[in-house]
Amino acid sequence: MARTALVTGGSGALGGAIVRRLRKDGLDVAFTFREGREASEVLARETGAFAVRADLTIRVEVEAAVRAVQDRFGRIDALVNNAGLTQVMPFALIEEEDWDAILDTNLKSMFLVTREVVRGMIARKTGVIVNLSSLAGHRLLDVPVHYATAKAGVSGFTLALAKELSRYGVRVNAVVPGLLEEGVGRMVPEREKVDYLAHCAAGRPGRMEEVAAVIAFLVSDAASYVNAQNVFVDGGI
Repeated sequence: MARTALVTGGSGALGGAIVRRLRKDGLDVAFTFREGREASEVLARETGAFAVRADLTIRVEVEAAVRAVQDRFGRIDALVNNAGLTQVMPFALIEEEDWDAILDTNLKSMFLVTREVVRGMIARKTGVIVNLSSLAGHRLLDVPVHYATAKAGVSGFTLALAKELSRYGVRVNAVVPGLLEEGVGRMVPEREKVDYLAHCAAGRPGRMEEVAAVIAFLVSDAASYVNAQNVFVDGGI
């Protein structure tokens, strides 16, 4: 029986790359989306993945989405928490609703989805969780404060959860991408891109497929001894 992976935020550039790579590796894949229905339907047709529309900041929608995936495939063996949101804004201009939107999408959604999925993993005493963090939560960068705060929280969530779930045979890691050609990378000002590349050993932005390959490794049995790690995919900063 094929293993099943659930990828949140599958309609974005990175989410799509993750879905494609996991399907290429032979996994059954479901992915969630909130917006971008047309792109999600195209991805589902292209890959054979199962698309589920849900607002992951709302508990009842998370419960319904996870239940739909479990009804379709029977179980969820791997969870990739990829759903995220950013907003370019100076700290002094951030409104309370801006703060809540970024923290809810990047942190609360991860909590709600993981809590719903992990119960089955605990019962089976096996499972893998990969969370998407960001250099914004680890380095001194000119980035939005609320986004950096959320992504730093992802790493704390990862480490604490890995410790708690280790007794059940469930691995939890985070992937920390650097500057990528697509997705959030398109929002980075040109001067900051130049500065990044000047300090990057690879001398170029990363590709979505390169991050997806690392996630595919962490999800696989080949990574059975990799746990509680922040895995940087940043070209060498």
